[in-house]
This record gives sequence, C-alpha cells and structure tokens, in this order.
Amino acid sequence: MEHTVTAMPTTRQPGCPFDPPKELIQAREQSPISRFPFPDGHQGWLITGFDLVRSVLADPRFSSRKELMGHHPTIDYGGFEVPPAPPGEFLLMDEPQHSRYRKPLVGKFTVRRMRLLTERVEQVTAEHLDAMEKAGSSADLVTAFAKPIPAVIICELLGVPYEDRGRFQENIDKFLGGEVSDEELIAAYTATQTYLAELVAAKRANPTDDVLSDLLDSDLTDEELKGMALILLSAGFDTTANMLALGTFALLQNPEQLAALRADPELTEGAVEELLRYLSVAKQFQRVALEDVELGGHTIKAGTTVILSLNTANRDPERFTDPQTLDLRRQDGGHLAFSHGIHQCLGQQLARVEMRVAFPALLNRFPTLRLAVPADEVALRPEAADIYGIKSLPVTWGE
Repeated sequence: MEHTVTAMPTTRQPGCPFDPPKELIQAREQSPISRFPFPDGHQGWLITGFDLVRSVLADPRFSSRKELMGHHPTIDYGGFEVPPAPPGEFLLMDEPQHSRYRKPLVGKFTVRRMRLLTERVEQVTAEHLDAMEKAGSSADLVTAFAKPIPAVIICELLGVPYEDRGRFQENIDKFLGGEVSDEELIAAYTATQTYLAELVAAKRANPTDDVLSDLLDSDLTDEELKGMALILLSAGFDTTANMLALGTFALLQNPEQLAALRADPELTEGAVEELLRYLSVAKQFQRVALEDVELGGHTIKAGTTVILSLNTANRDPERFTDPQTLDLRRQDGGHLAFSHGIHQCLGQQLARVEMRVAFPALLNRFPTLRLAVPADEVALRPEAADIYGIKSLPVTWGE
C-alpha cells in the first residue's frame, strides 16, 4: 500500500529544536518512501529512509539540474519555468558539466591540505574566544563565534579581502535564511553576484595566493569563476556557522555528553560526526528522475520530482541504534550530512577541521558556559530555510 504525505511540514515540535518535524518522522515510520503531491499538482515522492536516500544520491538516473526543479514542496510557482543554473554553480548540474567545475577544485580541499590549515583555524578560534572573554561574561555565540570563524577561513582560502567579509556574510544570510521577501532575496543574491564579479576581475588584474587565483590559469571564464566562488563562499560559510551554533546549543542541552567531550579530547572526532548526523542542517535535497526507476517497490516515472529528507534518513532506526539520542561515542557512523555521490560536499574536510578545533576550544575556555535565556527562547531559523540553524544564541559564563 502506498503511503502519502499531503503537505511538507514547516515547523518543528515545541521543545524539540534538534529533531526533524514529527510529520516527517511519522512518514518514515510508515514507509521509507511516500507519495507527495506538490502544491502545483505535480505528483512526486518523499524519501525518508536512509538506504533509499543514499541510493538516489548515488544514482545518475536522478538529476540535480536546476532547470528540471520546477516543483517546490511548499510553494505553487504557477507554471513558472526555472532557468538553468548559471555558469559555475555546479551543485545544480549533472555530468559532464558538474565535473568540469568540480574537478579543478578537488585538489584544493583534500584531507591533507585541510589538516594543514589546523594551526590557522586554531589561531582564528583563539582570537575570537579572546575577544569574547575581554568583552565580558556573556555573548551572542552566533555573531561572536559561530559566524566569524568559518567566514574568516573561507575568505582567506578564496582571497576575499577581510574588510569585505561583512558585505557577503549579510547577503548570504538573506538568501539562505528563509526569512526575507522574494525581492530582498533576489537583491541579496544579485549583490553577491556583483561583488564576486568584481572580485574575479581584481584577481585577474592582481593574482594572490588563494584558491580563486589558482584557477585563473584554467580555461574557466570569469562568469564561471564567479559561479564557483558563490558556491564555495555560501557552502563554506553558512553550513559550518550553523553547525557551530546549533551544535553548541545541542551540547548545552545534553550536559552529560558535553561533560564527556570536555573530559576526553580523543572524543572530538566522533563527537563532530555525531553532531553532523544528529543535526543534519542541510536537511533536504531534490532530484528529478531522468527515466523510469524502480525504487523501494515503486516505479518513479521519468520527469518525477523526489524530495530527499536527509534529516530523517540520519535518524533512521534501520540504520542507527537509538537514532533520536545524541551519543558522542556512537559506533554506527556513516551519516549523510555531507550528502553522497558526485555531489558530496567538496568542503567537508574543511568543515570537520573547523568543528574539531572550535567545539573543544570553546568548551574548555568557558567551563561554566550555559544559555543566557530559556531554551525555548533561542531564536531558530525557520524550517523554510535552506540550511537549518540559529539566528541568535545568547550564552553566559559568569558566576
């Protein structure tokens, strides 16, 4: 029997800011794959089980092409045709275009290269912790810690002048945060595109020691470099910033896990992987079937849109023991927080380095760190945001 989810939930349960919306959990309990009628009338599918989500992410019969993504889970576009992805924005492309852009970047983000950045990440983290400590005994962890650390690092990697950091950070917040009007979103996206075009032109005129300058010797056009820079800046900043803030919130709400992490530095690597699984801030993706595909006992017809729910897949009891529990010593790893297949996150090793440094540094610097407001007053991003996270996290470490 087919199970149907009639609407995409837009809120999380009160008191459960880290859990997927209960309707999605209930859908997975009924079936790992459900019918999903989009608001515009298109009959698609919602996939909530780990194995099926992973298989679709690795299957070339499912497309990531932007121009095929004409169906939105909560909005009726009224027949609006989605244009193809701009040059360079390879997350919204299939092969061979995808590899044309990704391949020159792979060597820039290897495990070895990212680990060489550890000392710089430690330095940047310490500088921001010093500033927090000097400013008093309380802070908004989002603005004082979670955002600036990945912003500084990705700016340095790409060669973005430090003084321009606030300019792109504000605009990225707008077009990924899910809380501005369509007009504001378009304006923020356009402003970012304009800035990156200026940045690429500046690199052409005066190359420096950074990833963007390294790409100038390739056959990539300035328009393509601009699109690639947009992907790297937004992904390299926003996801990690929200993981740092939401991850700290989750640890503060799980004091036994927090105490274990403080007491055992060797737990850090596993703790980061568990927080990635547990929180899944990049919570869902869409794909379109390019041909008829048999999946989970159902036929996905060519042209059909499927929603991949990564946050429910990462909480699937068929894959993880007691998945609703945050367990920093968990042994059954292998989450999908960085996606899977050809689109698996290019910057995942950088994100890991940043989190492995930042979490223990914060917790050890402030042994009495705690929320400065009740947990239910923490300002969260709406479920409509592309990346789930926190708008503000007031903390204190005073007596």
